[in-house]
Amino acid sequence: MIKFFEKDPYSPIQYVYEVSNILHQSKSAFQEIMVIENPHFGKMLILDGVVQITERDELFYHEMLTHVVLHAHPNPKQVVVIGGGDGGIVREVLKHKTVEKVHFIEIDEEVINVSRTFFPGVACGVDDPRVEIKCMDGAEFVKSRKGDIDAILVDSTDIIGFAKSLFTVEFFKTCKECLAEDGLFVSLSESLHFHKEMVIEVQEEMKKIFPVVDLYTAPIATYAGNWWTFSVGSRKLSPREMRREYAIETTYYSDEIHNQCFMPPRMYEKLMKKELKW
Repeated sequence: MIKFFEKDPYSPIQYVYEVSNILHQSKSAFQEIMVIENPHFGKMLILDGVVQITERDELFYHEMLTHVVLHAHPNPKQVVVIGGGDGGIVREVLKHKTVEKVHFIEIDEEVINVSRTFFPGVACGVDDPRVEIKCMDGAEFVKSRKGDIDAILVDSTDIIGFAKSLFTVEFFKTCKECLAEDGLFVSLSESLHFHKEMVIEVQEEMKKIFPVVDLYTAPIATYAGNWWTFSVGSRKLSPREMRREYAIETTYYSDEIHNQCFMPPRMYEKLMKKELKW
């Protein structure tokens, strides 16, 4: 059987997947795109040699990136999704009945098209009338908005290449200015196992801009390091508090998970003081 060897630039180990079928291979203006089929994980979307989603476990990532901040907001109506061309975050955002508009900002239109074809269960929300798709740099889009966005959700590739513009102090500052008074921002921020220094750096950079910064985690089987982190910035609201009742259909996320996913205060303090020695 053919094997796929992942080319993750930040992983100290290499993940290997059996390939039962290669469904798609192409190169867009930004990256190489591949869809393969694995006996355990089902169809897998791979960008520049790195696994982005699998049919089997995409729900963990998409639910956790989306629902923590949207439940921490009292009434999210205008939501920006940056990246996430597979459409999984958009699908989850649309589960919230308060949402009136989703600004879906994906730099690579080809990823959206490939996902529509091979991952219809993930991309099922991208053509909803509440969704406006703009194929452009997310860092440029947020510069056009001032104080009218309730939540910004960043689902980028790893912090390299064209995605680096989404992890700068300048970008965080623009996002804060883009948010309404109760607004919240969340982004992936790599693994506590393999990328601890990177997690700390993202937190430190966000603390220069946002009055409230926090960190929560989730288990993701197919992301390097598996113990994945999400960094939250807020103008004033703590993301740890749920301000709306949990009343949506999810598989992993719940009110119980919300209350347990944040890093415990003493452990977080040790992390930021660089006292965690693994």
